[in-house]
Amino acid sequence: MKAVVMAGGEGTRLRPLTSHRPKPLVPVANKPIMEHILDLLKQHGIQDTVVTLHYLADEIVSYFGDGSDMDMRICYSIEDEPLGTAGSVKKVEDQLSETFLIISGDALTDFDLTKLIRFHQDKKSLATIALTRVENPLEYGVVIIDDESKIRRFLEKPGWGEVFSDTINTGIYVLEPEIFQYMELNRIYDFSKDLFPLLLSKDKRLFGFVSRGYWCDVGNLQQYRQANYDALQGKVKVNIPGNPIAKGIWVGEGTEIDPRSEIVGPAVIGRHCRIKEGAAIDEFSTIGDNCIIEEGATIHRSILWNNNYVGKKAKLTGCTVCRQSTLKSNAMVSEGAVLGDKCFLGQGSVIHPQVKIWPDKSVEAGATVSMSMIWGVKWPGSLFGAQGISGLANIELTPEFAMKLGAAYGAFLDRSARVITSRDTHPASRMINRSIICGLISVGVNVWDLRSMPTPVSRYAIKQSPATGGVHTRIAPTDPRSIIIEFFDSGGINIDKGMERKIENIFFREDFRRTTLDEIGTIEFPSRAIEQYHDGYFNLIDVNSVRKAGFKVVIDHGYGNSSAVMPKLLARLGCETVTLNAFVDLERGTRTPSGHIESVQQLSDIVTTLKADLGLLVDVDAEKFILVDEKGGIVSGNLLLCLLSLMVLSSVKDGVIAVPVTAPSAVEEIAHKHGGKVIRTKADPRSLMTVTALGEKRIFFAGEGDGGFIFPQFLPAFDAMFSFGKMLELMARDRAPISQLIEAIPPFFLAQDSMECTWPQKGRIMRKLFEDTKDQSVDLLEGIKVHFDGSWVLITPDPSEPLLHLYAEARDQTGAQALIRSYAEKLETFKEGTRKSREEKAVKTEKEIKRIIEVTSEKAFHFWKEHHFLGL
Repeated sequence: MKAVVMAGGEGTRLRPLTSHRPKPLVPVANKPIMEHILDLLKQHGIQDTVVTLHYLADEIVSYFGDGSDMDMRICYSIEDEPLGTAGSVKKVEDQLSETFLIISGDALTDFDLTKLIRFHQDKKSLATIALTRVENPLEYGVVIIDDESKIRRFLEKPGWGEVFSDTINTGIYVLEPEIFQYMELNRIYDFSKDLFPLLLSKDKRLFGFVSRGYWCDVGNLQQYRQANYDALQGKVKVNIPGNPIAKGIWVGEGTEIDPRSEIVGPAVIGRHCRIKEGAAIDEFSTIGDNCIIEEGATIHRSILWNNNYVGKKAKLTGCTVCRQSTLKSNAMVSEGAVLGDKCFLGQGSVIHPQVKIWPDKSVEAGATVSMSMIWGVKWPGSLFGAQGISGLANIELTPEFAMKLGAAYGAFLDRSARVITSRDTHPASRMINRSIICGLISVGVNVWDLRSMPTPVSRYAIKQSPATGGVHTRIAPTDPRSIIIEFFDSGGINIDKGMERKIENIFFREDFRRTTLDEIGTIEFPSRAIEQYHDGYFNLIDVNSVRKAGFKVVIDHGYGNSSAVMPKLLARLGCETVTLNAFVDLERGTRTPSGHIESVQQLSDIVTTLKADLGLLVDVDAEKFILVDEKGGIVSGNLLLCLLSLMVLSSVKDGVIAVPVTAPSAVEEIAHKHGGKVIRTKADPRSLMTVTALGEKRIFFAGEGDGGFIFPQFLPAFDAMFSFGKMLELMARDRAPISQLIEAIPPFFLAQDSMECTWPQKGRIMRKLFEDTKDQSVDLLEGIKVHFDGSWVLITPDPSEPLLHLYAEARDQTGAQALIRSYAEKLETFKEGTRKSREEKAVKTEKEIKRIIEVTSEKAFHFWKEHHFLGL
């Protein structure tokens, strides 16, 4: 026997699930509905099928092919214009010469088709309809049968006043070829509206078979979720992919589940997924193939399709997430919400219940969405953040994205411009770097690829070459799952905001120039970048003084790529060096806060044991460092900034240094004592680099409170290797141990904190704060810095996250923390004020709405006055 599978439906009531796919391909328990139907046919010995198609027909053809993968034979009939359920079957009449079965490819069922067929044959019926009983028959065709199961009456989608039965038509039929004589080819016919009433009027043998089992037409989003829950509960007999690892829990091959995660059945997890530590997969959850569920994420009664990423501590409750979506940490999606394909939810964003987000939409970090997003694309603010472009490797930053980014950057530059590219040693960085190179050469830009190289060496190579700029790709220092892409100008420092905006505009417009075959850029691999760096390094270091001092140092390379450059530098400086972790292993080099503390303490112990002069912990990309003095004392952050400021200013007459607005006032005290001058800059690294680059001839040193230091005569960017060499030179001159120099630093007490603040609140809160402080001493270099007698507090909005940062300095630690608490409470008051004004506005709007008179849609019209839309 042959079967005809009706698979032409659009599934409009399932949007946005069906925006990019036909309804038969919507998955239930990780398999398309139509695949469950084909499994059912095969179970009952039906292997020859004709599939009728209309909406997105190619998607179904490419998925199932000729059916050989399922040991079935499938052929297709594609309708240019819908012909109705019966008209589409009439079109394939030549393939149906014997009794055949009609079944819907987008309704889920486990009916016993063998019993249905046998009933049809026993009754010698012309047409037999599979019937079932439902609680609410309003959305279906109601059927009345007599005691002999002969059909007596039809009624399509009745009102409650018309309901005379709870027995409905399921769209599953067994038919004889004779029915085709009652239809004309290429005319619209519907079985329940046209053909069956006609056969009934002619008193043909038309029977109904009340089937026992499960049936659901999956007609709306609520039914779709329920169908998934029913499959997991076993209410419908379907083959769930995966291996049962416990009662009601199926897991696909290649999936890794951390033993410290929690999975409560019934639940199904697809192939090649990663369930991280502390993640909770609660009952009635379905997770598709290739999904990543990060630490602490919670998924409850939710359906995730293939290739989704759920960030740390994200919470999903009763929602549906289509393919290839990214939900960042602390995102929350509520009951009944639906996310279409390729959606992006920023960190801490909230999707309210029943909200539908159509495909390819982005929700910025901290945003709350309370109504459906259908039209337009909301990009998450900006591509560029505080550290270039960052994102999850191969999830947010994919090869496709990187190639497009390279093309956008190249289109910003002139044809035949030269760009220097580099990366760390991680395979993901190599992949992204090569994709960027492809994009660059495709728009006619030539590339010098340094391959694996520390960032300072790459910056120096750009500065010393005729290159127009550079791109460096690396794993984020505190998150091994994320990649950072940094763009440098011709001086080797991060590009400015104006250049970032121009690259973004080209990227979003996809306004890439096209080049002819002979204009495609070239790729070269320079080999002397490290030697060139060495030459410049020793031109600005007093090598003889350092060699005479004969320092004994302990260096922890932190498994980073400084180990490829620094040992030769220290050898020429005559240092007795003990090296730790002097090989590249980025997974071990990317440290958690606890791992970082452990490494520093280990370094301290080794320094004191070996009686070394000092120890150094270099970050994985050789830009920043932490110091350990000869007594094992840890010198980091703003204390290290003050130490280097003291060493520089005491050695340079009328010296000028630059520090960020967040640095302690002790820097000014040191400068005043030694006749120097301090320039304050904004807190971001780019601002510090720009100031030092512009003042290269008069600014001798610049630094920030996170271990990054600049000597602009060599390179106007962070460089741990040169900074350490210069420190050794200054130590050789002073001939004083580090611990003694630290005692000369004026005491300072700093505190800092961050508080959540939505994007819409930021501007209003900062305005209220400015108004509140108008009679006080205020500095507006960055954010709002309020000065008091001997203390200050600074509030700055985060440029890329929904946060406000608070910094304070006072005469003691208690005073600094008290300032933070006081201003945090004040900002909370301002937040409540913005929330209250929104609520008042909402109440006002509600009152206005109540004045509207309800009229039928036919009588509604617009009130229009020139330049004013008055209402509907």
